[in-house]
Amino acid sequence: MLAILVHLLLTAIFLLVVANFVKGVEIDNFGTAFFGAIVLGICNAVIKPVISFLAFPITIITLGLFLLVINAFMLQLTAALVPGIKVRGFLPAIVGSIMLTILNLLINWVM
Repeated sequence: MLAILVHLLLTAIFLLVVANFVKGVEIDNFGTAFFGAIVLGICNAVIKPVISFLAFPITIITLGLFLLVINAFMLQLTAALVPGIKVRGFLPAIVGSIMLTILNLLINWVM
């Protein structure tokens, strides 16, 4: 339970970092980022596997690059569901999802 809470807190911090570095991604405050981390986790656990399964042929054809599009879609879906998070366009969603992925990989590597 503590590990989940730490992961949510880190994801909320990462969302704020992405909002500071990526023009087009805006987050109002830490509370909004924390709620966004919860929604993003639920989207990644429930919706992403279904979309990844359905898009498997496209993912194979693009040698896995279509997963970036799916991650960007998850970030845009989170922004649509959480008031206070705005992703203005597809390019900021792609860059933001890449940054989130890299930050999460670094933390997972350290832990």
